[in-house]
Amino acid sequence: MNHIGVIGAGAWGTALAIASIRANLKTTIWSISSDEVEAINQRHEHIYRLPGIPLDPSLHATLDPQELARAEGFILSPPAQFMRSTCETFSKVLSSHAPLVIASKGIEIGTTCLMSEVVRDFFPNNPLFVLSGPSFASEVAKRLPTAVILAAENLNLSQELSEVLSSQYFRLYASDDMVGVQMGGACKNIIAIATGIIEGRGLGDNARAAAVTQGLLEIASLGCAMGGKQETFLGLSGVGDMILTCLCSQSRNKTFGEAVGKGIPLDELMASKNMLTEGVNTVSGAVKLAQKYGVKMPITFAMDALLNRGGSVETLIEALLSPPLSIGGYV
Repeated sequence: MNHIGVIGAGAWGTALAIASIRANLKTTIWSISSDEVEAINQRHEHIYRLPGIPLDPSLHATLDPQELARAEGFILSPPAQFMRSTCETFSKVLSSHAPLVIASKGIEIGTTCLMSEVVRDFFPNNPLFVLSGPSFASEVAKRLPTAVILAAENLNLSQELSEVLSSQYFRLYASDDMVGVQMGGACKNIIAIATGIIEGRGLGDNARAAAVTQGLLEIASLGCAMGGKQETFLGLSGVGDMILTCLCSQSRNKTFGEAVGKGIPLDELMASKNMLTEGVNTVSGAVKLAQKYGVKMPITFAMDALLNRGGSVETLIEALLSPPLSIGGYV
């Protein structure tokens, strides 16, 4: 494979395009914004998403799905709730044999589908991969060391593509646990909001550590009930992503939670494009999946009550002090 097409020119999609070029691959990126395309092609800088980071002049941006479709493999990086409409746009132009790497994290509102399930609806024959792990876009773009997981149903295929996409400072590790990798990547955003609330309310480091620990156990319990592997949640797409998203200042989900904890009204935060986070969209889907599989997730349910049904921070505190969880449930 010599040519990668990146679908979605947000910060993460652009960072992955930069990483693709560093892996010595011809790279084309698609955007719905003519301003973004012009900035990438003319200024060689994504001034809207990754300002101040120079782009390789060989990176070509396009508005045309058919032009992007000339690539041999594709990275899908739209916002999770736009994955379905994006796939619909490209379903008639992409080769049915091209590998598709899903780089978006989330659970689809309404259907509770994982991103691989959404993509499979439109591309029944393409080999699918899921990329996840602790990775801020700006650090990948700046060539800071980053390790992530690439999961596929076939481990050999995942290993082969991991080698193709890896470079000196961006390393992909293979997995065959698509469910576990996706659940870790999606649901950690919920716990990140919770840790932000704890920090914003000034509840202390003890409470924050409890939220991260119990939150990981909740996610692992649900992921394993859905067919994921316990060990996946102890790796980069589980513990690794939790540490990054729950404890680091760059995390948008944590920042959102801090604002909630400080008393900023939810409707005000929801109305701000700068404050919208995938964790808000994911929580209701996670609750529905937990109910479907009979998994107890007190922190996740408390976050759903707080974000969607007028619940209070006190509900979250009560959840933190509930009996501890093991992978199999309450102990």
